[in-house]
Amino acid sequence: MNVPNHDILIVGGGGAGLRAAIAAVELDPNLSVGLVSKVYPMRSHTVSAEGGSAAVIRDDDSFDGHAFDTIKGSDFLADQDVVEVFVEEARDELIQLEHWGCPWSRDDDGRISVRAFGGMSVKRTLYAADKTGFHMLHALFQTSLKYDRIHRYDEWFGTRLLLDDNGAACGVAAINVRSGAMEAIPAKAVIICTGGGGRIFPFTTNAAIKTGDGMSMAYRAGCPLKDMEFVQYHPTGLPGTGILMTEASRGEGGYLINNKGDRYLSEYLPDKMELGPRDMVSRAFVHEERAGRVFSGPYGTYVHLDLRHLGEKKIDERIPFVRELTKNYVGIDPVYEPVPVRPVVHYMMGGIHTDITTATPIPGLYAAGETACVTMNGANRLGSNSLSELLVFGARAGQYAAEYAAEVNSPSYDSLEKMAADEWQRIENAFFKNEGSERIADIRTDLQKTMEQGAGIYREQESLEATCAELPKLKERYARVQVDDSSSVFNTELTAALELGSLLDVAETVAHSALLRRESRGSHSRMDYEERDDENFLCHSLAYRTDDAPRIEYQDVVITRWQPQERTY
Repeated sequence: MNVPNHDILIVGGGGAGLRAAIAAVELDPNLSVGLVSKVYPMRSHTVSAEGGSAAVIRDDDSFDGHAFDTIKGSDFLADQDVVEVFVEEARDELIQLEHWGCPWSRDDDGRISVRAFGGMSVKRTLYAADKTGFHMLHALFQTSLKYDRIHRYDEWFGTRLLLDDNGAACGVAAINVRSGAMEAIPAKAVIICTGGGGRIFPFTTNAAIKTGDGMSMAYRAGCPLKDMEFVQYHPTGLPGTGILMTEASRGEGGYLINNKGDRYLSEYLPDKMELGPRDMVSRAFVHEERAGRVFSGPYGTYVHLDLRHLGEKKIDERIPFVRELTKNYVGIDPVYEPVPVRPVVHYMMGGIHTDITTATPIPGLYAAGETACVTMNGANRLGSNSLSELLVFGARAGQYAAEYAAEVNSPSYDSLEKMAADEWQRIENAFFKNEGSERIADIRTDLQKTMEQGAGIYREQESLEATCAELPKLKERYARVQVDDSSSVFNTELTAALELGSLLDVAETVAHSALLRRESRGSHSRMDYEERDDENFLCHSLAYRTDDAPRIEYQDVVITRWQPQERTY
C-alpha cells in the first residue's frame, strides 16, 4: 500500500489535532493533510473534559488579568510572552467554536455563561453544562468533515517519527490496527497532538489511551521533553476508578468536607477555599489525611464533595454529568448524599519542547495540546485553560506547519518505506521473536507503583532515587516481554506492548527531572526542599534521551512584565 504523500501529517485526532487540521486547510485549501489517530477521533480524550474553557469575554475581565492569573498559577514558571499570546487569541477561538456549532450555555439575557474556576480572579470559564469537551470535540470533528483535503487514518498507531538525511521530520511509520500492516506515511511536516501520559500512575482521570505515545516518539527522535517533573493532581476523583468530578462542581458552589464535618480548606486557602489552585487543594488533602481527618474506604482514604445545598434544579442544569457519573459508578445521588473524592493524576504540564510557534528543535516537527510544552502552564495549570490552549496552539501549529511545508520538497517514498520496514523488524524482534516470559500488565503495574511512591503529590530525595533506580530494571524486563497474540487484525496485545514502551520513556523523564529540581514549585512538592528557589530553578528542564538515564539541561524562563512574587491565595 503506497499511501498518499501529504503536506502535513498530524498524529492525534483529539481537539488539538482537529484544530490544527482545520487551520492548515483554511490557510491553503490545496494542502493535503493526513490525520493519524489510534482511536476514532470522537473517542479522543478531549471528549472527557467537563468543566469549561477559559477566555476573556466579560467587561469585568481583561487580558492582563487572565495573563497574571495564569502566570501566578504557574508559580511563575510560565513563559510570559506565550501567556500573553494565549490570552489574546483564546477569545476569538472560543467565539469561532460557537460559529462551528459548540452550544455554550447562556445566561437569561442571552450572553454566553461564565463560571468560577480555581485560581481565576473573576468568572471567565465558558461552559456547555458539564460536557464541554464533548461538545467542543463534536464541533471540531464536524467542521473537519467539510474539508476533503483532510485524509483520516482512524485506528492507525504511529510508532516512529521518520527523519530525512538532514534530520528533518518527513513522516511517520504507523501500524494499521485493522490489518496489522506497517506503513510509512510521508509528509513535508509533522504535528504531534497525542495528549498526555498520565497512565504512568495507577490512579488517574486519564483514559487508557493516554500513554504518552507522541512524547515518546519525539523523545526517541532526539527532541527533548520539557518540564516533565510537573504532574498535576486533580483534587476530586472518584476512589477506585479515578473518574473526574469536574472542578465545575466547586465552581458552582460545592464544598469539600472532612470527617469532622468541616470545610477544611479554610485552614489552607482561606480566601479561595474550594476555588484554590489544584496543586494547593490536592496538597491540603494530604495534610488532612496525615491528621486523621479523612474517611477510609475499600479504595483508600477520601473526603466528601458536598453538593446537596445546590439543589436538584441547579445540579441538573449546570452539572448533570456529575449526577450521572456518581449514580452509575458509586451508586450515589449528589442531590441527597455527599460524593467520596480524593486527589488523582490529571494533567502533565510538561511535554514535547516547542517554542511560541509550536515548532520543536527538529525541523518540520510541531506539537500542540497536552503532549506539547509551549511553557504556558509552567509548574501548575489553571483549570479550564487547557481546552483554550489546545485551540490556540492547535491553530498555530496548523498555520506554521503549513507555512513550513510550502517551502520544502516532498520526501521520497522509497527511503521512507525502508525505514518503515526497519521499524516493523524492530517490533517483530522485540515482541514476537524473543524468548522472554515477562507480562505487560506486571511491568505496567510495577511502573505505576514506583511512580506513585517516588513522584506522587509529595516527593523527596530517597524515594525519587529509588524510583530512578527501579526504572532501568523495568526497561530490562520490558526487553523480555513476549506478545502471545500473533494475529494481524486488531492485535490489542501488541498495542499494549508498544504503549508500555511509551510509558517507560515518559516515566524516566518525569522521575529524573523531579530528582534534580531541588525546590518546591507548583505541582512539584519536595519535602526535603520546601521553598521555591528562584535563584537556582527559575528555569525549564529539558530531558534528552541517552543510552543511560536522561540528560537534563535547563532553559531560562521568559519574563516580560510580571516579576516573580510569593504565590499566596
